[in-house]
Formats: sequence, C-alpha cells, structure tokens
Amino acid sequence: MEPVQSLLHISSAAGKRRHRLLPAGVDPSARVILAGRAVRAFVDGYVAVLLPAYLLELGLAPFDVGLLSTATLAGSALATLAVGAIGHRWAHRRLLLGAALVMAATGFAFAAVSSFWPLALIAFVGTLNPSSGDVSVFSPLEQARLAEHAAGGGRAALFARYSVTGVLFAAVGALAAGVPAWIAAHTGYSLLAALRTMFALYGVAGIAVWVLYRGLPDPSRMPEVRAGPLVASRAIVVRLAALFCIDSFAGGLVVNSLLALWLFQRFGVSLAGAGLFFFCAGMLSAASQLAAPIVARRIGLLNTMVFTHIPSSIFLILAAFSGRVDVAIGLLLVRSALSQMDVPTRTAFVMAVVTPSERSAAASFTAVPRSLASALSPSLGGALFAAGAFSAPLLACGVLKIVYDLMLLYAFRKYRGPAD
Repeated sequence: MEPVQSLLHISSAAGKRRHRLLPAGVDPSARVILAGRAVRAFVDGYVAVLLPAYLLELGLAPFDVGLLSTATLAGSALATLAVGAIGHRWAHRRLLLGAALVMAATGFAFAAVSSFWPLALIAFVGTLNPSSGDVSVFSPLEQARLAEHAAGGGRAALFARYSVTGVLFAAVGALAAGVPAWIAAHTGYSLLAALRTMFALYGVAGIAVWVLYRGLPDPSRMPEVRAGPLVASRAIVVRLAALFCIDSFAGGLVVNSLLALWLFQRFGVSLAGAGLFFFCAGMLSAASQLAAPIVARRIGLLNTMVFTHIPSSIFLILAAFSGRVDVAIGLLLVRSALSQMDVPTRTAFVMAVVTPSERSAAASFTAVPRSLASALSPSLGGALFAAGAFSAPLLACGVLKIVYDLMLLYAFRKYRGPAD
C-alpha cells in the first residue's frame, strides 16, 4: 500500500501547487479563463508588431495602418456594446465559444486577403488587437466570469493574475515577431509569405481557445450569478465610462502597432529589435501588475491607478523628444514599468462599485467607450506619422493621460482609501 499512498501524496501535492496559481478561495475553473487569455495574448503580442510590417509589405501606406487600427477597435467596441446590451440573454460560455470561432475566421481571412477594403472589413468584424491591452469582445465576458469566482481582496488578486497572464504571454508573442524575417532569410519563403503564415497561426489559436472554453463548466451545473442590465449602478458606470474615454483616446494615439511604426520610421529599428523591445516592455508591465494588488491594499485602488499612471505619462512625453534610440527605448521601458499598474486595479474597482448582477453589463459599458475612443485616435496618429510629426502622437498621449488621471482622482476622491 505504501507505493499507492506515495502516489496519492504526490498527486495531492501537485494539485495544491496548481491551486496556488490562483488566489485563495477562487474556483479552480478560473484556470480555463487564464489559459484562454494566455493563448490570445501570445498571438496578439506578435500581431501588434507585425501588422504595420504586413500592411507596408502589401504596399499600403502608414495612414492605412492607422485606418485599419481604427476599424479593428471600432468593430471591437460595437461587439462589446452588443454584449453589454443583449449579452445577458445567453450564458457567458456560449458567447465565449462564439467569439473564439470569430477569432479563428479572422486569422485565416486576414492571411488570405491583400486589398485594403477587404482587410478593413475583416479588421472591423474580427478580433485582431493592435494595442497593448485587451480590447476585444472576450474581455468583458472573461472579466464577468472571473468576478463570479472571487470576492473582496481575492478579486483584485485574481484580476492581477488575469492581467499579468495577458502581459507575459503578449511579451513572449512579441519576440515571435522576429520569426518571419528569420524565415525569409534562411528559407525560400518571401517575407510576405512568412507574414501570412503568422496570421494563419492566429486563426489556429482561435480554434485552440474554442477547445479550451468548451471545458468551462456548463451553466446548468454551475451556480452562476444571473446577469442583468444596468439599473442601480448606471450613474457611476456612466461617470467612469466618460473618464475612460479620455484615457483610451490618448492610448489609441500610440497603440502597439503605431508605436512599432514609430520605431521603424523614426529610428530604423528592425522587426526583431521591435519584438525584443515589446518583450522587455511586457515583462516590466507584468512585474508591475503583480505588485499592483499589494500597493492597492496599502493606498487604495484609486490611488494606485492615478499615482503610477502620471509618472508613466511623463516618461512617454520625454521619449517623444528624444533623438537617440537608446534613450527613447530606455524611457519607454521605464514607462512600461508603471503604465499598466492601473489595469487590474481599474477592473477590480469597477467590479467592486456595481452590484453582482450588473458586472457583465458594467464591464461592457465601461469597455465600449474605451474601445470607441481609442478607435478614433489611431487614424489621427497614422496621419501625424505620415506628415512627419513623429513626436506629436506621443506628446498628445502623455498630456491627455495626465488630464484623465487628475479628473479621475477628483471625481472619485471619496474612494481613495485602502478599503476601496
């Protein structure tokens, strides 16, 4: 019997180690959501870097890169709005499975098309993500599902793991942006063919996410908070959404695809070099997001959001005026170590100030303005780059984000304490 008992002990120990990946008291099925986030983040990481290179290789202009980024974000915003308005009629699991199929179709279609308008249509209805954050229809669905698995401080810790998972795997994905150039240099494939292959792999990832989410517990066998429309929390959600618009419009000026374009055209950085930069930036962001719940427990969610965000915007402004690539990258990396600490705290803050039944709708209706606002600005950023005003998008982004932080701090000053 001793060998059997030893095996049981090892199995029990392994199970405990797996559970430590989640905060105490969190339902283990949350791991499925984290795994799906990891797969999506990996392909998002290289797509954000390769998108401008792919479009330029197809013969399109920098302004077209901005337009396609706008189409992508606008389509995601409308899909997220639909989830907030009518998504409560269906279970989260069913909607997540449908989104995964759209993701698969997006990757395969983008790899097969070369003309601008078909690409713009695919970008609008699909799930491509040109930014550093998650702006797709997956986000509010996953957030609402995760909110059901934890409460209080555990929720902030769980959202930190969710955010960190996305950042870490996006960073690794950014490293993969150098693969097409390596393939073109060492095989008979052209760079364009290698780039198309990477977008096809995005479609394969969509299938993998679909398989993962089929493993989520069926709603009939899982006690699930019945989602409903916004009623009691409408006023506070509207105020938050209005402020988030400013932040997201600013962020849209320097989404990762445009920041990669800036590095390409301002300093002549290679695909591999840009991928390495985004990898390092992602690792710094991940470390800061792990620290965010610890800081929030001491100074509060709102203070953590604001007083890490303002310094990051100052570093972005300084990078805009740098004439040396090493200085600019150094400033941008310091910015990355601070700029994303508000992500898990912001999500936890929204989930904490609304009723449980309104969380899905609140996640959607705070995400939609962010997506709509950020959808407007990439075209402006692309136009400024095309006109040779390389510093203007970074400068405008930094200034607007500081304005947002100060307005947020004033509007919700009563929530500043550690007990947020």
